[in-house]
Order: sequence, then C-alpha cells, then structure tokens
Amino acid sequence: MPTLPLEQPEQPSARSHEARRMAESFGMDAQRYDQARPGYPGALVTRIAAGSPGPDVLDVGCGTGIAARQFRAAGCAVLGVEPDARMADFARGRGLPVEVAAFEAWQPRGRTFDAVIAAQSWHWVEPSAGAAKAAQVLRPGGRLAIFGHAYEPPPEVAEPFAAAFRRAAPDSPLSGQPARRPLSLYEAAYAKFADQIRETGQFEEPEQWCFDWEQSYTSAQWLDLLPTTGGLTRLRPDQLAEVLDAVGSAIDALGGRFTMQYTTLATTAVRTGTP
Repeated sequence: MPTLPLEQPEQPSARSHEARRMAESFGMDAQRYDQARPGYPGALVTRIAAGSPGPDVLDVGCGTGIAARQFRAAGCAVLGVEPDARMADFARGRGLPVEVAAFEAWQPRGRTFDAVIAAQSWHWVEPSAGAAKAAQVLRPGGRLAIFGHAYEPPPEVAEPFAAAFRRAAPDSPLSGQPARRPLSLYEAAYAKFADQIRETGQFEEPEQWCFDWEQSYTSAQWLDLLPTTGGLTRLRPDQLAEVLDAVGSAIDALGGRFTMQYTTLATTAVRTGTP
C-alpha cells in the first residue's frame, strides 16, 4: 500500500527507529488527520460493543479519537491512550479523556475494561508486550479488538503516486515499494496479531473479521488525505508538492474523482475467565 507507506509494517517485531519517527509524525497536522482519515464500518463498532460484557472501552493509540467517537456514539465510555501529545490534545478538545503514554508504558493503576481496541495503531505497539498488557487490563470475558483498513487506490492513481514518490524522495526507504500491494499482505499481518494473542495463553481462540465497503473521493479530498499518511508526513514541502501534483493530475484524468475499495480487517479475541 504505497499510498500509506509501511503504516502496517510486514514485521512489527523489526520496527526500526525510522518507523518510530514516522509513528510520531502524524500529529504534525492533527486537524487535517482527523477530518481526512476515514472512520470505521458501523457494523464493526456494533459487533465489538455488543460482544463486550460492558461499556468501558480502552482505545490504544487513539490518535485524534476517530474510532473513540464512534464507540462513544454506540453507548460506550471510552478512555484513550496516545503517545503523541498533539493528537491527545485534539482528542480532548472533542471531549475524549486521553492519557499520554505509549501503551507498553501506560500505568492502568488498577483500572480494567470491557474492551480494548486498537484502530490502525497496533502495528506500532511492541508485539511481545502489547497482547499481554491488553490481557492485564481486560476483565474476564472482555474483548481485545485490533482493526484497520486495507486499501489500494486503482492503478491509474497508485502508479503515478509511486513514480512521483520515487522521483521526489529517491533516498527514502519507502521509495522501493510497489505501486499496489495484495490484500493477502494485510491479512498476513493480522494473522501475526492473532499469533501474538495466542502466545499469552490468556485469550480464547482469536477470530478474523472482514468488512468490505467503498468510498468515493474527489481530487481535493484525496489530496487532503495523502499528507496525513506515514510516507508523506516527513517530506519537505517541495517533495510533497511534486507528489500531490502528480496524483492530482492522475485523478483529474479520471474525471476528478475515483472510488476506493476498502477492506477493514479485524483480529479479535475474548479474555478467558468467568465474568
């Protein structure tokens, strides 16, 4: 998915310093991030909320609160944990309580929850600690739900993007990414999340969920979203302009809009024990 370079690294255990810097770059324009990034399927939110023993939800890496607001609208009480103070401040401004910390270092202080969710964020969590920490703060019968989007623009948009990115940032480790990546690559990442959950020995057998949907983008809407993605947040203004110009021209050639096919994947498991 070169449009969102390495936001779901193929090997989370090998996360580099460069990846950490990328993870911490999303708060540079929190308002744009919040308004441009897509939300999550209502059916997913409902299924998680209904499958949890109560309303208390911990949102790991809550960002600006996109998923948290959807769960709050579904009747849940949500606490966010977010390592980027800029993103946390934005979420607080939308009425979400947020504590600033990486999940691995966050102190629950005896608090427990009916659900722990991670929306587009679990790949930044240390895999050896994340699932165990989730088990620690979940009540028996509580649900861990890790989910995010897999999406590849059509070739007419993806290929000009990849070519422009290679020209603008030839030294970037992301410039060698293919124009489009198969869904199986994302599915493999979520299968690894399931393996991490199994290793704790504190959850029932993980389930894999899948939700297909689509969204239409105008050129302006897509060009607003692109600068919020991992590979572009750290480009210089001139590099970013070169990429956006190429992508804008490609979308204009399609009539000024295109339809994105989304697949939202989830790995979820229930904490063992009697509620």
